[in-house]
Amino acid sequence: MARSIYVTSPEGDTGKSTVALGLVDLLTRTVQRVGVFRPIARSTGNSDYVLELLLAHDGVDLSYDDCIGTTYEQVHADPEAALATIVQRYHAVARQCDVVVIVGSDYTDIAGPAELAFNGRIAANLGAPVLLCVKGQGRTPEEVRQVAAASLTELEAAHAQVVAVVANRCDPEAVDAVRAGLSDLTRAWALPEDPFLVAPTVRQLMDSVEGTLVSGDPELLSRESTEVLVGAMSMEHLLERISDGVVVITPGDRADILLGLLTAHRADGFPSLSGIILNGGFAPAPIVERLIAGMGSKLPIIRTEAGTFRSANAAASTRGRLSADSQRKVDTALALFEKYTDAEEALAALEVGSPEVVTPLMFEYELLDRARSDRKHIVLPEGNDDRILRAASTLLQREVADLTILGDETAIRTRATELGLNLADATVLNPKSGELLERFAAEYTEMRKHKGMTVERAREIVSSVSYFGTMMVQLGLADGMVSGAAHTTAHTIKPSFEIIKTVPGVSVVSSVFLMCLEDRVLVYGDCAVNPDPTAEQLADIAISSAQTAAQFGIEPRIAMLSYSTGESGSGADVDKVRAATELVRERRPDLNVEGPIQYDAAVDASVAQTKLPDSAVAGRATVFIFPDLNTGNNTYKAVQRSAGAVAVGPVLQGLRKPVNDLSRGALVQDIVNTVAITAIQAQALGSTSEGTK
Repeated sequence: MARSIYVTSPEGDTGKSTVALGLVDLLTRTVQRVGVFRPIARSTGNSDYVLELLLAHDGVDLSYDDCIGTTYEQVHADPEAALATIVQRYHAVARQCDVVVIVGSDYTDIAGPAELAFNGRIAANLGAPVLLCVKGQGRTPEEVRQVAAASLTELEAAHAQVVAVVANRCDPEAVDAVRAGLSDLTRAWALPEDPFLVAPTVRQLMDSVEGTLVSGDPELLSRESTEVLVGAMSMEHLLERISDGVVVITPGDRADILLGLLTAHRADGFPSLSGIILNGGFAPAPIVERLIAGMGSKLPIIRTEAGTFRSANAAASTRGRLSADSQRKVDTALALFEKYTDAEEALAALEVGSPEVVTPLMFEYELLDRARSDRKHIVLPEGNDDRILRAASTLLQREVADLTILGDETAIRTRATELGLNLADATVLNPKSGELLERFAAEYTEMRKHKGMTVERAREIVSSVSYFGTMMVQLGLADGMVSGAAHTTAHTIKPSFEIIKTVPGVSVVSSVFLMCLEDRVLVYGDCAVNPDPTAEQLADIAISSAQTAAQFGIEPRIAMLSYSTGESGSGADVDKVRAATELVRERRPDLNVEGPIQYDAAVDASVAQTKLPDSAVAGRATVFIFPDLNTGNNTYKAVQRSAGAVAVGPVLQGLRKPVNDLSRGALVQDIVNTVAITAIQAQALGSTSEGTK
């Protein structure tokens, strides 16, 4: 039966969805099957956004309907029958999971003094320890303590076992005092208020005023609004009050204000608005609408029939929420949970031990955690790609790496703001101008003078984003580079061959994929770079792959793959693998290597016992070296598609400093993982960044 934790609160607006999301994320790093359960559904007519948020996590694989116990209506009609239904439906979920995060009621119905007690009864009947969330907003540390103490008494009266208290949404300056005040009651944490988590999206504001989108990009409705401002004053006074992320409400017949706001939104040096709401049911004159259309602005413009007072009141009372469609909010919530709670304490409370397997999510978290432990500076050359900007926002929010993004700063920051991303901590450099361009041109001329390079030609070459980023790495202005989302592999790595070059003693740059299977991670190489390596190159690839495996916590046991195992076969292809195996043994006698060996003998213990019974590698290989690119590339894709494996890579190896290539179909999470990998490689190489001057 699954272990569980019951997250509940004595009131609404405690932000317990942040805590629940943090727990789900923490547990997916530790166990294979994490479940979520809502004993009482928020609404029968609308989807429960908290449940949708948790089910959207990659580590949860359950249906929405299965995760709901009962409804408020059923609780009011017959509490005992509702409790019996909750218990029955919870156990149906628990049988499928290792751990279940249970999220109590939200006080959105008719909140009564018995609601916390009823949550306590549910927790006791489910055998779930309770994590109590209390609100710190607007309260002194002593007042928070009083609310927590009273809630603990009520839960204990209902026979619930409380294992920890989280004070959420605290005054940032009072976090330590709040936690200290709670610590004598039980295990306690305190999280600060982050206004962004309660900022409504433009879409929520549109719904609150019953408006419709009349102009602009619908995708930008998901951007958060940090402030709502009524624009009924003169334009010059309004310009003094607008700020990044503001939504301005103004009468629909005020063409002067509408056009002034659109102009300010587009102008360099002025804040970027989130949207404009035109109230009163007025529409701009046709000639004004033509002018707006000609401007090509993507800024959402919303029209509502409500007057100024009603629309302003509705917008001001709209509270944002943590939901699955706002990646920035998810990143913000997870960053808060990671920073202000103790993962080991939380797992100890649940009696969750060390994992015996490594799932893809566990491995991905380990990448981020290791990169975060010694932050490196990574350059991202493709600042004109939205995926890069989204990944950069996540990486900065989660404090995984320091970043430099290449491209036009105004265009990049404007687009990031439109997408609702926070890139304030990123450095943005234009590779086509500035002091670094001249410095890099001079350095590259010196490097390639034996090829007849001139400064003029060098200036043209290094202004290319891939060359510019590679020069940053070579000269210590960045620890590594990740590119390829919008460029070919050759465009990404060719500068590395010219400028960074290979590690001494390694003749070839190669690649591996980290293949995340359901319960372990394997290393496949080379699957992306070398079409038909020689025996010497194959040995280099094997040694480099073993070192890469070790960098990521995988004990290297190398299988040199062939269509023949041991001494049973002959021919040029087998002989190449046999020769490469001997070279590996000569050069690195400390490594466990077997070859030639067939794939089944490398992974299957029963086959290994028949074919190579005395081998230290057969049946338990972790590093698989393919004899050529044709075999390697097809095998990794076959395993990826057929076995549902997560393929992380390609990870380039053999270079003196880390540069990694992305697939042009890379997802945002692929980019995040690759940056983390690059940072870990930089840690292993001991490179230090001077920082961008």
